[in-house]
Amino acid sequence: MSAPQHRTFAERVEQLEQRVAELEAALGTHADPPPPVRPPADGHTSVVRAVAFAPDGATLASAGNDGTVRLWDPAAGRQTRLLEGYAGRVRAVAFAPSGALLASGGDDAMVRLWDPASGRQAAVLEGHAGRVRAVAFAPDGRTLASAGGDGKVRLWDPADHAQTLVIEGHAGRVRALAFSPDGATLASAGGDGTVRLWDPATGAAQAVLEGHTSWVRAVAFAPGGGQLASAGDDGTVRLWQDGAQAAVLEAHADWVSAVAFSPDRRTLASAGEDKTVRLWDAGSGVQLATLAAHTDSVWGLGFSPDGHWLASAGEDCNVCLWNPATGRLVRTLGRGIVPV
Repeated sequence: MSAPQHRTFAERVEQLEQRVAELEAALGTHADPPPPVRPPADGHTSVVRAVAFAPDGATLASAGNDGTVRLWDPAAGRQTRLLEGYAGRVRAVAFAPSGALLASGGDDAMVRLWDPASGRQAAVLEGHAGRVRAVAFAPDGRTLASAGGDGKVRLWDPADHAQTLVIEGHAGRVRALAFSPDGATLASAGGDGTVRLWDPATGAAQAVLEGHTSWVRAVAFAPGGGQLASAGDDGTVRLWQDGAQAAVLEAHADWVSAVAFSPDRRTLASAGEDKTVRLWDAGSGVQLATLAAHTDSVWGLGFSPDGHWLASAGEDCNVCLWNPATGRLVRTLGRGIVPV
């Protein structure tokens, strides 16, 4: 008697399981598809590659591997806009001097122009044949430079979106760009271990700065001109004065990915694979402080226009805001790091 009852119960369970499977199959076939998974409202969901402050200091832009550019109110620590449109990583970001345009570059070989006030995409500039790794506006805002995996530096008119000049000279990808404060020189740095100086009006070569023993990942002019900093995979930061190497700064344990001068040109910041941001006296080359909070490599740096903040972008998905005068972490824009 018990055996037949056991078989009957088992059969009922099997029937119920079959019915559940049929319902699941029907729902999968006819129900509306689930909404696409979107990143959370605040914070990058992958590596943050670059940061840049707006000229008024009220907005900070960050770009990363999640294919987004995010705008932040740094004072409030709040994300204000999410700019989407890339198919792949976004590697570079820069504000125009007027603050009315934001340029970004990424793995889809496109340079995109945005209206930061509305968050709308204003234009897409096509021409590169590889990843766009660097973008920079001239001080007068009339020229935008971009460079990347195709080894070429391209100049654009950001007003009419026309390409105005193509500069060639690097043997390999170009990883960094910077205009001199007077706009008369454009510096580019690349995988051939050189920093090259160009006349942005004509594309003529002005100088080739040699000294790095591997890829050069970053380049920056000091406010006021004259001094140039570069950094790269040889773990060094090099200071150049009027085209000649003036100093070699060594402290990072591995490659250096970013350099930035403070607005008063007295402090130079560097950052890299060793998870640290280091502050240097730009005049003497003496290290002033080591800022440690990121839990992985640091990819980007940027001082606020008033020099009160230093932003760093990390592999740990975070943007950190530091007080460069004290070396203290003020706040984190993202997730995972709590100021102490």
